[in-house]
Amino acid sequence: MQTDPQVVLVTGASSGIGHAIALALARNGHIVYASMRETEGKNAQCVAQLRQLAKRENIALGTLELDVLSETGCRAAVDAILGKDGRLDVVVNNAGMLMQGISESFSIDQVARIIDTNALSWLRVNRAVLPAMRRQGRGLLMYVGSTTARLHEPFLGPYVASKVAGDALAEIMGMEVRPFGIESVTLVPGAFTTGTEHFAHAQAPAYAAIGEQYGDLAARMATLGDKLSAIDAANGGALTVEDVGSAACQVLSMPRGTRPSRVIIDGQQKGTEAIDAVYHVKQTAFLAQLGLADLAPAVPQAVAPGRGQGDRWITM
Repeated sequence: MQTDPQVVLVTGASSGIGHAIALALARNGHIVYASMRETEGKNAQCVAQLRQLAKRENIALGTLELDVLSETGCRAAVDAILGKDGRLDVVVNNAGMLMQGISESFSIDQVARIIDTNALSWLRVNRAVLPAMRRQGRGLLMYVGSTTARLHEPFLGPYVASKVAGDALAEIMGMEVRPFGIESVTLVPGAFTTGTEHFAHAQAPAYAAIGEQYGDLAARMATLGDKLSAIDAANGGALTVEDVGSAACQVLSMPRGTRPSRVIIDGQQKGTEAIDAVYHVKQTAFLAQLGLADLAPAVPQAVAPGRGQGDRWITM
């Protein structure tokens, strides 16, 4: 899968999917900046470990302070990369958070915060990188989405709303930057019960008393982890966050102009690729009526290489 080295910025790379993507791309020969908040604070140990790993494996993996909630911070991080490498080829918008509970129980401030983190941060980061990409006449905006943006689930209301918002923003920005040679790809993972800190660090609702009014319904949340594990087992075993890293490498290895708009990495095999296929047909037809066929997103890819697939892509 080796390709020409790309200069890559990965947000939220201290753990989980972002960490896995940064490692996979660096090991695949790319120049990777694993960005995160508090590089001299709570993530100082992660920074030290990544530096040691980069030295031990002789890979181009650096760390960078970046708070996706700060527009100034986003611009400063991108300027640092441009100052050192003179270009930025790929940005992976991954930073995010999870909230789990009865939707009514969350405060408005909580919902605003998760939308800010999981959706508006993509706009902040893109605003920092797109001027350079337009000057270059090329670039790749990559996002870590979620199957929940297509198939909604209870007990994840604020999270799903944020992922839907981010998904729409990414898709529309992708259409708008396409004439400048900039591509857009959304990686779409299913649920990972291990390998990320999302569930461990999921924020609880501010108003627990409201959740209590839902009686036994709220208690059913506690069973979902076991149910997800059972679904994984029925489909051949759980995927890991490393599978998302592998999918990112596959995307970068593809020639420009041939990359899909979406890549599914779903151990539960929910079938969101079937929804994507119908959506793409209807969207493309309507854009053509508007005289905007040239801006239509690329055809989505059904399933990424993963369990039992080797390096084979399953296409529509």
